[in-house]
Amino acid sequence: MTGGELDGAVALVTGATGGLGSACARVLAAAGADVFLLGRSPRALEALAEQLGAARTCQCDLADPDAVRRTFERMPVPDVLVGCAGGNRPGPFLELTAEDLAWSWRVNVATALLPAQAAARRMVAGSRAGAIVTVTSQMGHVGGEGRTAYCAAKHAVEGASKAMALELAPHGIRVNTVAPTFVETPMTRPFLSDPAVRSDVLRRIPLGRLGTPEEVAAAVLFAVSPGAGLMTGASVVIDGGWTAR
Repeated sequence: MTGGELDGAVALVTGATGGLGSACARVLAAAGADVFLLGRSPRALEALAEQLGAARTCQCDLADPDAVRRTFERMPVPDVLVGCAGGNRPGPFLELTAEDLAWSWRVNVATALLPAQAAARRMVAGSRAGAIVTVTSQMGHVGGEGRTAYCAAKHAVEGASKAMALELAPHGIRVNTVAPTFVETPMTRPFLSDPAVRSDVLRRIPLGRLGTPEEVAAAVLFAVSPGAGLMTGASVVIDGGWTAR
């Protein structure tokens, strides 16, 4: 990738102010895309837009169907959608509550599928081929202690993305996921600050280190670029070998 891969493309990034979302927004802007930043915090969105220069912002509750529909209807027809919204509340399965399940579904599944549907509708109506990529997790491919709700949600998004890829292929719309291992971001930093936890995580990664936001963003850029034009229904797993065991 040398820059200019997305010259003139309209790229929407959800969950844009998180550690992974902001990295993806930066790499898409550097590749020439006209970037729109979507999220819930106007102040954080504006701060990121100022860093990127020409990026535009839109506050939106990504789990609210009506809010998502209204937001996408007033934006340009997208060429690219990158979904980075998500969250995790680890806890033992025997203590899992209905509220935990509902929260995980809302934060991880609804925020992925509702924007993807809205973007795809605009692409189809505008006869625009495009690319949809959701950042999921290695936990969408395996299980993990204390992560039942999170694994369920990420497996759901992985499966839904494959189904979406099949339905949208006749319209020239590609749908893929990028599934990283543990990446140190503001969301994961408190968890990883525990030396025992960090040591255990690193022990499980054959390459022996955490991922970086920039590595996730590079995989996303490839997945939405013309170079991945024949790739759909796939998951790009960048996990240092975690899921190879």
